[in-house]
Amino acid sequence: MFTLNQLAGFVAVAEELHYGRAAARLRMTQPPLSRQIQLLERDLQVRLFDRSGRAVRLTPAGQAFLRDARRLLHEAENATLAVRRVPGGEAGVVRVGFTATSAYGMLGGVLETARERLPHVDVVLRELVTREQLDMLSSGALDLGLVRPPITRPELESRRLLAEPLLAALPAGHPLAEAEEPLGPADFDAADVVMYSPTEARYFHELLVSVFREAHVSPHYTQHVSQVHTVLALVRAGLGIALVPSTATLLRFDGVVLRPVELPDPEPVELHLAWRGANDNPALGALLALL
Repeated sequence: MFTLNQLAGFVAVAEELHYGRAAARLRMTQPPLSRQIQLLERDLQVRLFDRSGRAVRLTPAGQAFLRDARRLLHEAENATLAVRRVPGGEAGVVRVGFTATSAYGMLGGVLETARERLPHVDVVLRELVTREQLDMLSSGALDLGLVRPPITRPELESRRLLAEPLLAALPAGHPLAEAEEPLGPADFDAADVVMYSPTEARYFHELLVSVFREAHVSPHYTQHVSQVHTVLALVRAGLGIALVPSTATLLRFDGVVLRPVELPDPEPVELHLAWRGANDNPALGALLALL
């Protein structure tokens, strides 16, 4: 089988059509270059050059092989550059998990950062609830997660990526939708409220239960659902009012009015980055440094 050095020698001679100039271009002497071409022709079992007289010409076989030789050298150069990027995190694959709500806002920023600053890193996405992400991070099946706190597993590291307020979601025409003052938890007392599922949307469920409990408020829960866009759809359908993260404004639901709510913690909704501390993926380290 021919070598890359033989291919490089062949391309140089084919482009220069002169062994002396080709040898000088490759910073070698002419005899070993001639030997490379002879070995290449022997391996291919075909003549690549017509050496009649002093002139050097490509044979039809040589002309056909030149295209493939250039392509192979180009691919080898690209492979070399790609593998050199890997140890520094400039190339590779990062498997990223995200919650549905994070896709409305922060996920786009993460992907944009990766595209602009790490163009040779492939980001593989998985939409998962926080519990599933934590399991996969611990097992090594995910590199990075956009998750809701708390993250209590000792093998995982995390840092807060975003904190945002809660907004009241009201059907258009609801009396509170026209109120001039910000709403408060008391406005939800005895009201019909679309609530989050205690299993499939545990973070938001426990957050709202805590908000209402601390305010001594007792809503009437009409439905328990898992996704913010489903909450908004049910609010629009008149099944109740709700509390949603401020990223819900990006969904632009017609027939739903979003109003500020005054709470003791003005930005209670948190989104964290989480990863396994022992993960040695260089591309993960490079992405974390940018985020």
